[in-house]
Formats: sequence, structure tokens, C-alpha cells
Amino acid sequence: MLNMISRNIAGSSFLRLLVLFTTLSFVIALPAQIPLSASRPPKNATVLILGGGVAGIAAAQALYENGVSDVIVVEARHELGGRMMSRSFGSVDKQYTVEVGANWIQGTQAKGGSENPIWTLGRKHGIETRKSSFFNITTFDETGAVDFRDAIAGAATNYARLTDAAGVRVSHSLVDATARGGYALTGSQPSNRYEMASEYFQFDWEYAQTPEETSWIASSWVMSPPPPPSFCLDLLPGSGMSWFFPPILYLPNLTGMMLLPLQANNHTFRPDAGGFSDVNAMSVDQRGFKTLIQREAEVVFKADRPGFRALLNTTVVEIEYANDGVRVHLQDGGVLSANYAICTFSLGVLQHNDVTFKPRLPAWKREAIHSMSMGVFTKIFLQFPTKFWFDTEMGLYADRERGRYTVWQSLDHENYFPGSGLLFVTVTGDFSKRIESLPNDQVLAEVLTVLSNMYPNTTIPQPLDFYFHRWHADPLFRGSYSNWPASFLVEHLMNLRADVGRRLWFAGEATSRRHFGFLHGAWFEGRDVGKSVAKCVRNEECGGLEYVETVKNVRPYT
Repeated sequence: MLNMISRNIAGSSFLRLLVLFTTLSFVIALPAQIPLSASRPPKNATVLILGGGVAGIAAAQALYENGVSDVIVVEARHELGGRMMSRSFGSVDKQYTVEVGANWIQGTQAKGGSENPIWTLGRKHGIETRKSSFFNITTFDETGAVDFRDAIAGAATNYARLTDAAGVRVSHSLVDATARGGYALTGSQPSNRYEMASEYFQFDWEYAQTPEETSWIASSWVMSPPPPPSFCLDLLPGSGMSWFFPPILYLPNLTGMMLLPLQANNHTFRPDAGGFSDVNAMSVDQRGFKTLIQREAEVVFKADRPGFRALLNTTVVEIEYANDGVRVHLQDGGVLSANYAICTFSLGVLQHNDVTFKPRLPAWKREAIHSMSMGVFTKIFLQFPTKFWFDTEMGLYADRERGRYTVWQSLDHENYFPGSGLLFVTVTGDFSKRIESLPNDQVLAEVLTVLSNMYPNTTIPQPLDFYFHRWHADPLFRGSYSNWPASFLVEHLMNLRADVGRRLWFAGEATSRRHFGFLHGAWFEGRDVGKSVAKCVRNEECGGLEYVETVKNVRPYT
């Protein structure tokens, strides 16, 4: 069992939670020293880990493996797992565990290649998964079923051209642009609802933001071979760019097509670029996907390791740091003190100032935090008395408004929960924020109207259950996962990762250059920072991470 604590510390009982995981420049190896604060009480731990999600547990594991024996994980929710959040859903006599947060192991293991650590943990703890077939799909518009799978195939080809061209820009050291600009320069400009829905399915559904909000280069991180000298960057359809990408991306049989790897894609889905595999394994485990991180936490927080503790229902409101340690102020008035702290709160929480820092974080750190984006990915679950919808895994709805209840997934499917009556639709980005501002009844009415459009000759019954989580409004998350905008530079990422004063450290999926937005990115970052802090504890090479005092433009505007 975990060493869970909910008793008084520093005179106060712990209450709720706060979060989860989580160019010319002058590079400075060591952050400036912070003035000493007032005298402090004895330390409660050597290291405080703020947030009990994937990055937090990975950091705890690394600390233990590297000889640190006194660690407290501070978690605001009633359980560990962070954005790996599940819930019981359905009528009283027909309930299922569904994943309102993270749902997939994205990239597993290619034959003879490296293995995704989340896949490793999943197998270790017996997580039940199913391989998703995203292109096993039925398509609709407001008149009912309409076959526009050719537009989906076209969107896949357009995305391949987009990422090919991004690789060219990397190899030529060209500046970034938005993915929308990249689409236009490679000859793709959706002109009707079917093309817009297909592009949304290919792009927004993965990034949780639009091409206008996303970096062209970072959307692919393509490390392509240098193009021929005569290669023209003024790309048009049919320009022959497909040689940059493996032919598996161009399979003509739609049902056999693979979902194109997105968001730091090469380092996740392509073994030849250091990734894992092209498989997306969806958790159907009725203990919840979070079980893999909770069981791994139990391995670290064993009863015979009293120095490793997890404080649940404990919300952080202020982090005070100095050159002799950190103090963490809690919502109930309690205070925890330690030599080091690892902050794994989500990027969204840091951006919304839900936690204050004393002293204020340096300007280079604040700029990095506010230069990256936090996407919103909202799954809207419904349970109906009987199934009346498509028999494929997926449904795609082309509305006149781009991104309006576009991507549907059936859980009442032989691959998942046959006979369950479960169906969900996903919305993202600004549309997610829009529905969060609406009452549940209005959102339900809109969803049922779309279903009526998809099935004009069917009387849509009232659902037995209905739920969606308001990720953006939730002060413990403020979004779903990070996304890299065109204005975000590598130096910004360096600053986002960097510690402050060698006492306050940061880790999470957002700090990962290779795997931002992914669970395994959070795992790798937590492990790396845990190892770095362990060196500091042992008085070995505690130099801190590099950061850039001022991120400058290569060629000034004036």
C-alpha cells in the first residue's frame, strides 16, 4: 500500500489538491542565486514533488533509484494519476469505466526497436488495451450518411506533404511558420465542409488546436535527408515530395490506412527516427488507465520505505524558493519545507497563476511559460438504451462550422464494449472552451441535434447518461496537453525546462522537446529531472540546467 498521509503538518490538516504532472542568444549555465529568506523550520523532506501525475511518479522513482530516501509527493486530488482520469459512467445497472482524460498508449514497440515506457508499464501492470483502427470510419453531413472518405485520404496526403516540407525547412535552417501557412505553401487549402472535417480529423483531433495555432516545424520534427539542390520550396500538389516519407503513409485502401503520426510524431511513431511504433493502444481496463501509474507508485511508496510519502487532497497555493531550500504553502494554511522541489503542474496551471511563486519567477521563465500553448481535448460521453449508430469504430461528421462535433467513436463495438450503448464525440480547442461555458442541457441538446442530422430517419432517444469534463475551467489542469505554436523557440523550451536557483525544478510533458503532449514525454522528463535533483542531493554536479537570459531575434525588426 502507498504511504498516504492526511494528518496535520505544521499545525494544519491537509485539504484538497492542486495539479498534476504536469535566434541569437546568450546561454547561461547557472541561474543567479536567490537571496536567503527568513529562518525556516526543520525540513519535512529532502525533496517535495508537486503533482502526482506521470511526471511526478517518474521523478519519485528516479530519486529512489539514485539514493534519495526522503520524498513527499503532494497531490491535490483524491488519487494519483493526474490527467489519467477515469470515471464510472452509465446507468446504475450498466456502468463502465471510461477515460475522460488520457486514453491511449501512443506508439508501443517496433520489432527490435525501443519500447515506449508507458507501454512497458501497461504490460507490467496488466493494463487491458485494444489497437485502435481510426480509419475504420463512416462519414456524415447534416443530410445523413455521405461517403467522403476520399477527402479523408486527401487530408492524409496533405499532411504528409506538410511534414515533408517541414523537414526541408529544418535541413535548410529556415524559419518556422504556422501549420496553416505550411498547408497553403504545400498546396492544401480546404474549400468545403468535407475537406475541412477531414483536415480537422487529421490535425486538430491530435493537436487539440488548429493549424493556425500550431508550429509547422514542431508539428512533425521531420529529420529528412537533405533535398536535391534544385528542390523548390514553393511547393504545389504533385511536386514529388513523397520521397521524404515512407510509402506506408500513402496506402490507397482507406480501411487499411494508418493514422499519420502527429505532434512530435517522428520521435513517437517512427522507429527509424528514434520512436516506438505506429500503434495506438486504447485502454479499456475497467480499473482505469490510471492504474498503471498508481501501481507503479505502489512500487516506489512501499511500507518499508517510510521516507517516501504521498499527500492526497492537498492543494498548493504558493511556492517560496531561496538558495537554501523551498517552502510550499497549502490551501489550508499548512506549510511544507524541503531542500528541493520538483514542480510538475500542468503548463495551463502555470499560465493561469493558480499557484503563486515567491519571489516572482524570473522574466525568462515567465516568457517561456506564456509562449507555449495549452490545448483542450474534450470527450463527450453518452449512453443510450440501444445502439442505433454506425458499426465502424469511428464516425466523421462534416458540419458547416469547422470542428463542430466532428469526431465520433463507438464503444459499443466488438473491439471495445459490445452491448454497452456507449458513444462519445470529441471537440477541441476554442470549441471545447465554448461548450465549457454552456449548461449541460444545452450541450446535450446540440449533440442530440447533430445525431438527428446524422440519422434523419431515426428517432434519437434520450441518453441514459451524459458527461464531459471541463478541462480548461478545472483549476487543477487548465487544459489537456501542451502544443507548440510557431512563435515558440527552442530557447523558450530550454527556459521552460530550466530550474530556478538549483532549488526549484520543473518537469512535465510540456517540457519535453521530443515528446511534448504525450504521456511518455511526461515520464521521460520526470525521470531526467529526478536524476538531476538526486545529483544535487548527493552534492554531485549540481549545476542546474542551462537557460537563456534573453531570447533574441536573429535579425532585429529595426
